[in-house]
Amino acid sequence: MHLTILGSGTNMHPRRAAAGYLLETDRPIVLDMGPRTLPNLLKTGLDRHTVQHLIFTHYHADHFSDFFTFFFDGICHSLYGGARGPLHIYGPPGTTHLFGTLLATIPSFSSAPFPVKFREVHRRPFRIGPTQITPLPMAHTESQICLGYRVTFQGKTAAFSGDAMPSSNLVKLCRGADLAVLDCSFSSRSPGACHMHAEQCGKVAHEAGISTLVLSHFYLVADRSNVVRQAAKHFPGRILKAKDLMRLRV
Repeated sequence: MHLTILGSGTNMHPRRAAAGYLLETDRPIVLDMGPRTLPNLLKTGLDRHTVQHLIFTHYHADHFSDFFTFFFDGICHSLYGGARGPLHIYGPPGTTHLFGTLLATIPSFSSAPFPVKFREVHRRPFRIGPTQITPLPMAHTESQICLGYRVTFQGKTAAFSGDAMPSSNLVKLCRGADLAVLDCSFSSRSPGACHMHAEQCGKVAHEAGISTLVLSHFYLVADRSNVVRQAAKHFPGRILKAKDLMRLRV
């Protein structure tokens, strides 16, 4: 399993795309698609029209707004003779209503020349081919159901917190993972609401017993700090500071 960071920043970060990750198991899977992640997907060299599975943690704009460009691009590609298979969209409760409304409202979206299927997930594991994915609700905001995902393929496991605060579910999600990508929005010196700071990420990684911690989803205040050193106060394992287009083998 390979992971490429499509976006390691937040909504209007001047140097980083917002949240997005490309997982390559036996097929490409994209987890979140925030602003500026689609251009980074193109830079990987992967044919974007082979992506048939999109998974969303939640629907704050910094996690899904590039979907609009991706979907319209797929429509245009198909109408002018290109091959495009069915698109499967997975996300928290409310996914079917949200995307059903969007596709019915935005011009040309309702007449997409390929099948579009929705699946709402919450706690039960599901499979995409041989890849097992386990969603768990995270603590983020009261108005948004935000899911973290645990992805297992050929004996290797990667965990993705989405937007999250420390919680027992987050530790459970990451337990024994080979790699965990955690929301590190803030520096420990300047903590904020609804997201973790670097030391909290280190504590979660230590309690969960993961192998590699990847810090991501940086606001500028975190990007200007030594978040790796802060996380290392509590986690003695391997720590990486994510950057756009970083490619990792899990």
